[in-house]
Amino acid sequence: MPEAGDAVHLAFHVARGRWFTLFASFLIMASSGATYIFSAYSEAIKSALAYDQRTLNTLSFFKDLGANVGILPGLINEFAPPSAVLATGAVMNLSGYLMIYLAVAGRIRPRVWQMCLSICVGANSQAFANTGALVACVRNFPNSRGAVLGLLKGFVGLSGALFTQIYLALYGRHGDSKSLILLVACLPSAVSLLFLRTIRYLNPKSEPSHPQSHDFKVLCSLLYTTIALAGYLMFVIVLQSRAEFSQRAYEASSAVLLFLTVVLPLAVVFREEASDLRRLKPSIENPNLESPKSIPNPKVSYLSSPSSKPTPNAKSSHLSSPLSSSRPPKRGEDFSILEAVTSVDMMLIIFTTICGVGGTLTAIDNMGQIGKSLGYDAQSVATLVSLISIWNYAGRVAAGFASEILLVNRRLPRPLLLALVFLLSCAGHLLIAYGRALHLASVITGFCFGAQVPLYFAIISELFGLKHYSTLHNFGGAASPVGSYILNIKVAGQLYDREAARQSTPSSSGSPTCAGAECFKLAFLIITAVTVVGGAAVLVLVWRTWEFYTKEIHARHRGGGEAKKGADLEEEMVPILD
Repeated sequence: MPEAGDAVHLAFHVARGRWFTLFASFLIMASSGATYIFSAYSEAIKSALAYDQRTLNTLSFFKDLGANVGILPGLINEFAPPSAVLATGAVMNLSGYLMIYLAVAGRIRPRVWQMCLSICVGANSQAFANTGALVACVRNFPNSRGAVLGLLKGFVGLSGALFTQIYLALYGRHGDSKSLILLVACLPSAVSLLFLRTIRYLNPKSEPSHPQSHDFKVLCSLLYTTIALAGYLMFVIVLQSRAEFSQRAYEASSAVLLFLTVVLPLAVVFREEASDLRRLKPSIENPNLESPKSIPNPKVSYLSSPSSKPTPNAKSSHLSSPLSSSRPPKRGEDFSILEAVTSVDMMLIIFTTICGVGGTLTAIDNMGQIGKSLGYDAQSVATLVSLISIWNYAGRVAAGFASEILLVNRRLPRPLLLALVFLLSCAGHLLIAYGRALHLASVITGFCFGAQVPLYFAIISELFGLKHYSTLHNFGGAASPVGSYILNIKVAGQLYDREAARQSTPSSSGSPTCAGAECFKLAFLIITAVTVVGGAAVLVLVWRTWEFYTKEIHARHRGGGEAKKGADLEEEMVPILD
């Protein structure tokens, strides 16, 4: 039966191909964003363990700390295969969130520091998933890394909404929030373990030769599937907020989500892998048809570095210590770690990250409490969390593409777009402060949080070079939990508890709760003011880097004198992205 044999051969080829590796990474990314739905189950933790708002926000801070510190998975990835990174992350996710589930279910009574450690470990598994899957995909697609990164990060943005819909399909509208914690503990770990053998670095000689434009077209097809997924999620969320869904309706909507998340991208992958097999088969049967020299070697792209292509300008940089050099470099050159950390530009970036990302993280982490204080039911709170997730995806995609287009066509620096994001986020904070249009506030908050992530990453790489980008990237990302600690615990948590204590009666038992717009009003007025100050600091960064962006970076993107330098330096990016 030759047809059956061909089908088995095709299935084996698909399962071992680089496009299926990318598809598996999509699913890992889609299940690795549990940190974005903390507000959906935070009330269950608060009520079960009798925490006050300050303690709950402390727990939220350690969640953000775990999610943003990616040094350990990066070090493991240096000497171990992606499967080891993913397996470690799966164990951490299961152990961390299972501890929280057992505590909420009343099986154990951990202390606060043990809960903080558990959620930090569980959230840190997200960094392991990012490193294991994302770096492997970029190495397998070295000439299309920008599109690959955008797709993978986009799935992380959608993961919160996907988790919410799966939870509703399994447990219904009135399900217990602790069941969501159990889902968070099990699903990401199961997906990572399922694809342990799939996520790997592929031998480029085993892949047929393609022009770069061909890969980009396939990636665009996959992008369209994610846009369809995001659009459907938006439609379902709005419909669920306006109509009463039965359990069967939740299950039917989740079946459509399964089709858009799994079947549709898999069809694109299957089509491309089948096409690859047809192109590869003649060269296997007759090796003289295609010389190995005509097959590009992607390893050259991610293993080479500027040191292998010495230039007069780079000579002193390669002889210098990673911590310091003999002369201060110009913007766009390779900074040492010490030079970058002590530069005014980096200090501005760190300060604005604390103000901007810290404010939006505070809004995201407290959305469940905000909704409850304003009288929203559990379904409405789940809707708010899903909106944040979808618009987080939209912000990541829009900011990445828009900043590139505006820079090339209009010479507008990326920091200027960042300033506009700060301005927009102020509108979201004010809506929360006055308890108005919370659905719109969720949309604005999710979009602004997502938009800041690619803008900061791109700005750091452009200002300080790529030689020490892994360290500088992690250093910049560490400012996020600092902002969350200050604005979430010291501001929002304390002010909420003060208002809750004012409303409670002396005979009240359990943790105090707060009702009304006053619960978070003062906190988000303060956060709005902090965001305005951060926006002013971004404008200072715009002023300092205007000439650099409008001349050097613009010329690089237009193919000017800096273009080749940018292409050479870009080769260092892959090993350090997580």
